[in-house]
Amino acid sequence: MHSSVTTLVPVPSTPCEELSPEASAEELLWALQGLDRDGPGAIRLRERVLAHYKPMLNRIARRYRGRGESVEDLCQTAYLGLSKAINGYRPDRGKAFISYLLPTVTGEIKRHFRDHTWAVHTPRGAQSQRPRLRRARQDLEQRLSRTPTNDEIAREMEVTVKEVEEILLVSEAYDTLSLSAPGPRGEESTTTWDRYLGVEDHALDLVVQREAARSALRGLPDREKLILKRSFFDEWKQERIAKEAGCSQMHVSRLLTASLERLRKELAEDDPPGSAPWNRRVGRGS
Repeated sequence: MHSSVTTLVPVPSTPCEELSPEASAEELLWALQGLDRDGPGAIRLRERVLAHYKPMLNRIARRYRGRGESVEDLCQTAYLGLSKAINGYRPDRGKAFISYLLPTVTGEIKRHFRDHTWAVHTPRGAQSQRPRLRRARQDLEQRLSRTPTNDEIAREMEVTVKEVEEILLVSEAYDTLSLSAPGPRGEESTTTWDRYLGVEDHALDLVVQREAARSALRGLPDREKLILKRSFFDEWKQERIAKEAGCSQMHVSRLLTASLERLRKELAEDDPPGSAPWNRRVGRGS
């Protein structure tokens, strides 16, 4: 609970004037006017007011459940609203206490959401417009049978598209998600969200080098291309390559050595500063 709440606890009976058990809230609050706020008699009267309205306060709090706050915290916030309503109510004005209590309690709960449940501090104006945007979007979805555009929401709310975009952006700051929380498969998943973060792909460094090698390979004779492919990509032994190429194993070895040397010379000219030399990246004959 983020706000301090005046605890309303029963205290032993005191010799002050007793009101009947059927006394209304207004009668209890009239009696409270002449007492010390922190005295035992005043605390006992406040406890009776709380007992009278507690079921209603709990119902109000439960209306706001499912929005990221526990029902217990919401009930405590409602009790804080009751405490403020008791302090601010003036029975001599002749209005029923309930007419003062309801807006005070609901306002306190909304203030609690506004001030304590946002993960990131955002402009208060956009925060206050968020419920209105949600209602406008729901109404449009009912009427249009589809998701409304920002232009349609702006016309419904009678605001600019830029304001709608700002409210939507602010709404994204309401909740944050821990990177150690369970992943998309739910609480039973052993995968956490940090697995889906972007990481450095070291293979990207080879893109330029591969493209350079591709260009150099195009200049080789067809038989030498075949020998390189069979040796490094298909991992054939030189005896098998020699049979397909129609030459001896020794000739395959010589052609392979000459081809690699030619590639090293061509590619070494394009080596970027600080990179590993091509004579360490292009293998020698097997």
